[in-house]
Amino acid sequence: MSTITSPALATHWPPHDPATWRSVPTSASLPVDPARVQALLDSEWERFAATTGGSAAHHARATGSLPLGVPSSFQHWDPYPIAIESGKGAWLKDVDGRPLLDLSMGFGAMLVGHLNPGVVAAVTQALETGTLFVTPSPSATEVAERFQRRFGLGLVRFANSGTEATMYAVRTARAYTHRHAIVKIEGGYHGGYDGLAVSVKPAVAEAGPEGFPTPVVPFDVEAGTVHVVPYNNLERLVEILSAHGDEIAAVVMEPVLENISIVVPDAGYLAGVRAACDAHGVLLVFDEVKTGLTAGYGGASQRLGVTPDLVCLAKSIGGGLPLAAFGGRAEVMAAVTDGRMPHFGTYNGNPLVMAAAAAVDDICTAEALAAAEFVNEGALRAVDEIILRHELPAHTVGFGVKGAITWSTTPVRTYRDYKRTDFGAAELSWLWGVNRGILTPPGLDEQWLVSLAHTAADMQLMVDGFDELAQALRA
Repeated sequence: MSTITSPALATHWPPHDPATWRSVPTSASLPVDPARVQALLDSEWERFAATTGGSAAHHARATGSLPLGVPSSFQHWDPYPIAIESGKGAWLKDVDGRPLLDLSMGFGAMLVGHLNPGVVAAVTQALETGTLFVTPSPSATEVAERFQRRFGLGLVRFANSGTEATMYAVRTARAYTHRHAIVKIEGGYHGGYDGLAVSVKPAVAEAGPEGFPTPVVPFDVEAGTVHVVPYNNLERLVEILSAHGDEIAAVVMEPVLENISIVVPDAGYLAGVRAACDAHGVLLVFDEVKTGLTAGYGGASQRLGVTPDLVCLAKSIGGGLPLAAFGGRAEVMAAVTDGRMPHFGTYNGNPLVMAAAAAVDDICTAEALAAAEFVNEGALRAVDEIILRHELPAHTVGFGVKGAITWSTTPVRTYRDYKRTDFGAAELSWLWGVNRGILTPPGLDEQWLVSLAHTAADMQLMVDGFDELAQALRA
């Protein structure tokens, strides 16, 4: 068994990148036997079916009213997803009555934990004074001022989802620059807005050369002009901007890719993107819907030292309520002020979500976030030790309070690298955890989140489960 220890004392683990975490894969790793992986998968799926009868029954009912039996397509997996009936702190209870350690936490939306007392109290008070006014309110002004201070924004507007935030950020960029084309990263996800629903997780056979990706547009999407470039490939971005810069309004990107597990930027990459955008009068938009407060007190841009023109926020800022925001330089946001880009929304800045946002801002102090990150780093180090001890073809990646196991002996720097990882081992690792009460998101991306409610003892459960898996793989 590996034990989560103080990162300050665990100096013998593999080195990692500054400001982010990416353990160095070891050349001593040995392959895992695909037949062994498949045999374990077959056994684990049998165990899943035998212990989740309530979820199976719920799924059969739900398919009668909901496509795929789920409210959001990502929630579905075959043969059926686990149905949850309650949550508190870091824990969930499913319809079969089983406790599950939540390491998904809504990709960051539950950063302060399920039913955080501070959020519950603030929202309860708002329920007593009014839920929706559709007029300006001091609560929205207060939260806007808080976000100005925390994230370094000139001006900010509220929305209700990450999709809305990224859509309006692109519209703002177009109104400001009088250009329409955009650049996005291959493998990057930015919600359901058509203009960004391109090359999210494209089939490699359709995506063109690795260094020169072909935009892959789903049939149901009307995207406009979108250029797609690999992450961590500054040279290709510069080529695109040099050839089409006078048509391009913005480069839209996650500063750290979190749609394909966790992919961190090479040293100097984001600074180079910033400089290239400036050279061509192109705006830089950071989609921090998934990073945000999970990256640290002021988000990923503050942590990584690169300031975008516009930033999109959601998930972690709302305490579990539907809240998003976009904002940035006052000069750029003037496109909203003067009406070049009208921004509407009945529920924008409503009192319920503003109460939750203010509570989250109070709760997520630099000290509280650092404490959660300390727990995460301890878990990453413990998993690294297991990987080394069993010579597994894997390594860990982390950023802020998020962590991941990447089933590859080489660092993942791009979407194509991600597509070369071992998805069989990833599925087994995910299902192994689910069957032992450890819930991470479906999708084979191996990502977890340590909320403010998680303890080192909670994360030890995840570490112990992974140790058991490693032993089973090498048996």
